[in-house]
Amino acid sequence: MGFSALLRPGTISEGWHGPLKISRLLSTRKRRRRQVKLAPAMAYSRIIGTGSYLPERVVTNRDLESKIDTTDEWIVSRTGIEARHVAADGEMTSDLAYQASLKAMESAGVGPDDIDLIIVATTTPDMIFPSTACLLQSKLGVRRGAAFDVQAVCTGFMYALSTANLYIASGAHKCALVVGAEVFSRLLDWNDRRTCVLFGDGAGAVVLKQSETPGILTSNLHADGSLSGILRVDGGISHGKIRGNPYLEMDGQAVYRTAVRALDDSAQEALTATGLTAAQLDWFVPHQANIRIINSIADKVGVPRERVVTTVARHGNTSAASVPLALDAAVRDQRIKRDQLVMLQGVGGGMTWGTILLRY
Repeated sequence: MGFSALLRPGTISEGWHGPLKISRLLSTRKRRRRQVKLAPAMAYSRIIGTGSYLPERVVTNRDLESKIDTTDEWIVSRTGIEARHVAADGEMTSDLAYQASLKAMESAGVGPDDIDLIIVATTTPDMIFPSTACLLQSKLGVRRGAAFDVQAVCTGFMYALSTANLYIASGAHKCALVVGAEVFSRLLDWNDRRTCVLFGDGAGAVVLKQSETPGILTSNLHADGSLSGILRVDGGISHGKIRGNPYLEMDGQAVYRTAVRALDDSAQEALTATGLTAAQLDWFVPHQANIRIINSIADKVGVPRERVVTTVARHGNTSAASVPLALDAAVRDQRIKRDQLVMLQGVGGGMTWGTILLRY
């Protein structure tokens, strides 16, 4: 019943005290209306700092030759990988994320009091809960804002960065720490030469801040759950016991075909959304899965290989950490410079994939 109806004779129910009660109610509604705060206008976000961290221990292909039936030549010819970093016993995902975050915050010139949003992309959290982002928040001494994890495997950093961009663009947050961190070596069967040679551990981070000029120009994210079986770890914990297989399983050929097709489509979607062409890109920073996938996608998109950032030879596939690790490497050696156009891409289990086009 509306207020106009309440004012008509015979409509005020028993217990009301006539015009006085109605006047008070109308006054309350007016006060509430005055207290409503309008959402701020949409803003832009921009990366203002990058950082990365790799565990001290390095496992080369030569090291693996003594443990499994493989050779350095076989691994390099099929993947481009020569070595990978492996976390020490007791070194957790949040530890790697912490070190990368410190470097990113130092690069950005911000401290714990400036950060009001933390998003960690990881498939290997320290524990089931609390989230790795909350553990990282505590280690950094950040005392405000939101902190949560994103799980999209090797596409995780794309999902996390896109999400942070939307929070900042909405005005809900002003300074986000976005991290991709993994100890993927703990999901591997080190007797399976098809998978254990591919992956490594590491962390990369960026600080994303509200800006008056566009930084992230467009992003697109995709998933196809019908392909969940071609790349997975189906193990879990139930009643205190491991359920299913706790090791990574992969159909390499199916992953390769899906990745090349999906990432080409995603790149074209990003270019169309911005009205740009591949020739205008200064740098392409793809997911560091293996060199054959990287080269195939670059050729399809039309990016010359000399403008493709690759770290896969020394890092291996670090899942959600691979893109921010590669981005930080290219920023620190001054290949990537301010105001250059950069395309980031990820593809991973789910299957998931996505592209971000930004002006650094």
